[in-house]
Amino acid sequence: MHIAITGAAGFLGQRLVAQLLARGALDGQPIRRLTLLDVAEPPMPAGDGVEITPLALDITEPGGLDPVLATKPDVIYHLAAVVSAAAEVDLALGMRVNFDATRALLEGCHAHGLAGTRLIMASSVAAYGGDLPELVDDMTALQPQNSYGAQKAMSELLINDYSRRGLVDGRVLRLPTIIIRPGRPNAAASSFASSILREPLNGEEAVCPVPTDLSMFVMSPQKVIEALLHGAEVSGDALGPFRAFMLPGITVTVTEMLETLRQVAGDGAVALVRHEPDPRIAAIVSNWPSRFTTRRALELGFRGDGDLREIVDAFLEAKA
Repeated sequence: MHIAITGAAGFLGQRLVAQLLARGALDGQPIRRLTLLDVAEPPMPAGDGVEITPLALDITEPGGLDPVLATKPDVIYHLAAVVSAAAEVDLALGMRVNFDATRALLEGCHAHGLAGTRLIMASSVAAYGGDLPELVDDMTALQPQNSYGAQKAMSELLINDYSRRGLVDGRVLRLPTIIIRPGRPNAAASSFASSILREPLNGEEAVCPVPTDLSMFVMSPQKVIEALLHGAEVSGDALGPFRAFMLPGITVTVTEMLETLRQVAGDGAVALVRHEPDPRIAAIVSNWPSRFTTRRALELGFRGDGDLREIVDAFLEAKA
């Protein structure tokens, strides 16, 4: 099996590569080849018996993906993206990476006859917004209130249509906010949700830019990677004509995050979190729904975290 990954140098991309190599197979087929794509050349992982090709490639360039698509990968993970706050600041960049590159990828799959290729795109809870019901489901109308969400929503519709036409076998995984991301804060509007746990657990200060009663729908990195792997193994017949669905996250408030931090690391850790309101960040994340019914994902075999303490404990175990 040949698997290509856009955004392979990123947080999720590198972890997905590591898990694919650890498993050695996907959907019962041995992994023989990995093509890793990013704007900067992805790091070269160790993988015995697997042909690994890291490529520095700008997927927004016309025809930029053609050399890879000509090799007819069996599975394509489309993880490349400009994250929420950055896409809000730079509309042109967000459109080019989040939407135009997705359309070019789909057109390339069509041109190279990749009807049987399984294309898994990471979408986002940010695709929702506006006046939402108390409990949101996969078929709730998408009314994104930021450019990142709009770009993801448009890409979802394209993948649905290209799949309907039999031009690719697409599946769209709407990701909850991922916590706790290791490393440093990034340009995502939701970055604080990891930071207010990660930094105090490392003995460092963090900034909380939103009200403590804000609710978020979250999922651990481990469960997201498991979902990406499972997403390539679900049959198109089981998915049906509508290829986008929300992964099974859990709902937590910022208050609950800080209380869990207190339980794990004490009052001193909580004291490291400074509350500095940022109306720009609050305006973005407050429009994301926090309560979902994810019946479809569960029926398809996707699984989420048990609770927030489980997520924190997994982070501590991974960094030990």
